[in-house]
Amino acid sequence: MAKDKSKKRKMRDFDGGATRDSCDDKYDYEGFLSPAVVEAYGEYMHHHRFQADGFVRDSDNWQKGIPFNVYIKSLWRHFFDLWAIHRGVKRIDKTDGHEITVKEACCAILFNTMGYLHETLKKE
Repeated sequence: MAKDKSKKRKMRDFDGGATRDSCDDKYDYEGFLSPAVVEAYGEYMHHHRFQADGFVRDSDNWQKGIPFNVYIKSLWRHFFDLWAIHRGVKRIDKTDGHEITVKEACCAILFNTMGYLHETLKKE
């Protein structure tokens, strides 16, 4: 089927003389993400690279595959922490006794959500 050449694409003209097509129909990753959130998530992920046995996992270790049921159970535990904190209930990490923060709970939720989605996309 021939393309309809009567539809003209919007163009952008720059002061220096360059032109580019419109970006209206392109994904705006820079606008969709918050640098503060990405930095907090990076800090969270780096902290969790250090394992109890003293070894350091690769930053992309999770991409090797974690079962859906592991992600969903962990997601629920961290969502429960966030929900409780939101309701004014202090949450304590059972492994080391530190108080769980909103930032930590949100990052853990992000990790499990992205992992679950990553495994879903691998199957598509």
